[in-house]
Amino acid sequence: MTTDPSEYDKAMPIVRAHLAKVKRAVSRTVISHGGQSYAAVRQALAEALRDEGAQEVPPQVVDMFAVRISEEPNMLPF
Repeated sequence: MTTDPSEYDKAMPIVRAHLAKVKRAVSRTVISHGGQSYAAVRQALAEALRDEGAQEVPPQVVDMFAVRISEEPNMLPF
């Protein structure tokens, strides 16, 4: 199966924009909730993702970020 290179070129700006939204939400949550309980971080991150329009992030990814933010309050966002 071959993918047309122009499809990649069309998709990348959309992917970049989505990743920027996720990054802003994670950064905001690290600053506001770093080191707090997993439940508090998970809720704050879910709200931040919704605020950014990135609520379709898979739950497993949200969980992974919530654990890291809770356990590593000084983590640098990606």
